[in-house]
Amino acid sequence: MSGNTIYLGYYFTISPLQPATEILIAELGYAGFESFVETPTGVEAFIQKEEWNEGILADIYVLQSDEFEITYTFKEIEQINWNKEWEKNFTPIIVDNICSVRAPFHDKPVAEYDIVIEPKMSFGTGHHETTHMMIQHILTHNFEGKKVLDMGCGTGVLAILTEMRGAGNIDAIDIDNWCYLNTRENIERNKCQRITAFEGDVSLLEGKTYDVIIANINRNILLKDIHAYTKSLNKEGCLFLSGFYKEDLEMITAECEKNGLTFVNKLDRNNWISSSYVLK
Repeated sequence: MSGNTIYLGYYFTISPLQPATEILIAELGYAGFESFVETPTGVEAFIQKEEWNEGILADIYVLQSDEFEITYTFKEIEQINWNKEWEKNFTPIIVDNICSVRAPFHDKPVAEYDIVIEPKMSFGTGHHETTHMMIQHILTHNFEGKKVLDMGCGTGVLAILTEMRGAGNIDAIDIDNWCYLNTRENIERNKCQRITAFEGDVSLLEGKTYDVIIANINRNILLKDIHAYTKSLNKEGCLFLSGFYKEDLEMITAECEKNGLTFVNKLDRNNWISSSYVLK
């Protein structure tokens, strides 16, 4: 991170904290905010000044909700020690008593799968509902020898878990340079041998095929790219999607069915959905 990059910091006070905090973080992420720090009273969010505009919060729907009381202040910041910020607030998690996601400075827990990541500014610590549910899907699916794509890989946590679950070759793709670099770091940190990280978008899928595709992104990108995912999915292959709300499931599933996919099941967590499909 460039030391002279100017950031704006937003400081939100939220009541009640959940699920408003998680919803707010997701919506701010879609709006271009790069880093988040959860606090005892809410969340701090940071965006590069050049990416900011006066109407940046206009489409943050949770701010308009009658269910929560959310106030905020913001100010310009010249430099932030991002590692120090997230280290103060990043706590380890264990999903279904099977998979742990932690930082290097946390004690190693008793868990079948132990993933060590330094998320920095990348999305995907396992704390957010969408990542948590994707981990649950991976834990119950057979990945042995499968060729896998983790689209919108963030920290690489899902790709790393699929290798731990026995997947063969795994591609991890993210359009964001920071996520791409962070994924590479976390691949090395977890001593993974079968994951290749790429920086780019869905155009990288041209000519490639997979047995399993994982895409934890957001509704609009999923709707736009489901056709490309399906073209790259082998027969009887599985597609796992997340990053959208309950009310979006119908349109996501309709788009999948239009492309020849069959709905299998869904998980839901605090109004977020993760669904799975198979190509017959």
